[in-house]
Amino acid sequence: MALLLASVVMALLAAGALGPTAAASGQEESVRGRLEERTADDERHPVAGVRVFVEGQGFVEETQTDENGDWLIPVPQPGSYTVTLDEATLPDDVVLRDPDDNPWSGDVRSGRSQIVRFNLGEGLTRETSTINRVIERTAVGIRFGLLLALAAVGLSLIFGTMGLTNFAHAEQVAIGGLVGYTFAATMGIPLLLAAVLTLLAGCIVGWTQDAGLWKPLRRRGTGIIPMMIITIGLSLFARSVLQAIYGSSPRAFPHRSDVVALGPTRLTVNDYISMAVALVLLVAVAYVLLRTRWGKATRAVSDNPALAAASGINVDMVIRGVWTAGAGLAALGGMLLGLSQQVSAQMGINMLLLMFAAVVLGGLGTAFGAMAGALIVGIFIEVSTIVIPTEIKNVGALAILIVILLLRPQGILGRRERVG
Repeated sequence: MALLLASVVMALLAAGALGPTAAASGQEESVRGRLEERTADDERHPVAGVRVFVEGQGFVEETQTDENGDWLIPVPQPGSYTVTLDEATLPDDVVLRDPDDNPWSGDVRSGRSQIVRFNLGEGLTRETSTINRVIERTAVGIRFGLLLALAAVGLSLIFGTMGLTNFAHAEQVAIGGLVGYTFAATMGIPLLLAAVLTLLAGCIVGWTQDAGLWKPLRRRGTGIIPMMIITIGLSLFARSVLQAIYGSSPRAFPHRSDVVALGPTRLTVNDYISMAVALVLLVAVAYVLLRTRWGKATRAVSDNPALAAASGINVDMVIRGVWTAGAGLAALGGMLLGLSQQVSAQMGINMLLLMFAAVVLGGLGTAFGAMAGALIVGIFIEVSTIVIPTEIKNVGALAILIVILLLRPQGILGRRERVG
């Protein structure tokens, strides 16, 4: 165990050594641009969140446009490069004015930053029916909901067994995304093996947390409120460490995959693989909770820890298992999310509100409720972008959370059994 933990630490240090400092030195060449939609009255509006790929000279990199529509990718050397705009990530009412411009190919000169322009809009819209748009966004929402469920189920299990609201659980997502990036992008490990190593690294972090911090606090009889405050401090500390190692700049996995069109849906191969992995793991969690001795012991500890201990159940070992499994699933969820978006030290805190929404919506402490709540949140926030701006789509998830809790305060699957 110590050897595995040391390996993870070395991986983190390697990422830091190869991260922003190394990237910033000796790389003056870059490719950049700005995506703006031009309307019929010649107004220009920045387009954010669009994926852009650059490849050439044995180099492949991906990024997303920021809130101003700007994007920039440093390249390792002068030469010929190809820039591809992922049209599937454009807003539904925006299209390329000249599809022949995508992809762009050209030369990057020594010490120069090559500007690449893609002309968008001018009042053009995709000829897509409302039904097809709903189907397309629902597919994206299912993908996001499954990955959100991976991250949220551990948060729910921890609350179910300890009654603890763990704010530091968000950083498990960031750790998973960045460690997965280290394994896959920096070390060149194949994606599937990198996913397994990321899951293992997350489990080690969860096991270490409980062994070194939470078990001693439980033995001292520390109250739930002080422990919750500790999770907030732990979250801030972990985020600062990740920023010190990796920097604040987002990073994108270089593993580009083809877009597969099934009817109106357009998802990448990596998206389908991520969905399959998440679904298999969630089914495995359900089986463990319902059919195994450990799952029954977990539900017993959730109902009454004192009675469970009196009946011979090792409560500490059950809680240790919950921390280990929950942290591992959250880490893997972070890596899988990173395959379709950028990873950074901030990605966990950006997901925290949605994880809490999923857990509360499904029913506090219920693992199955967290899964159901995550799917509802994921689908709703993606479908809502048909009628509301993408920048405020998370607000819709909070609105539906409030409505459902007004009608059913215990959540969708809330009941006396708080786990499973």
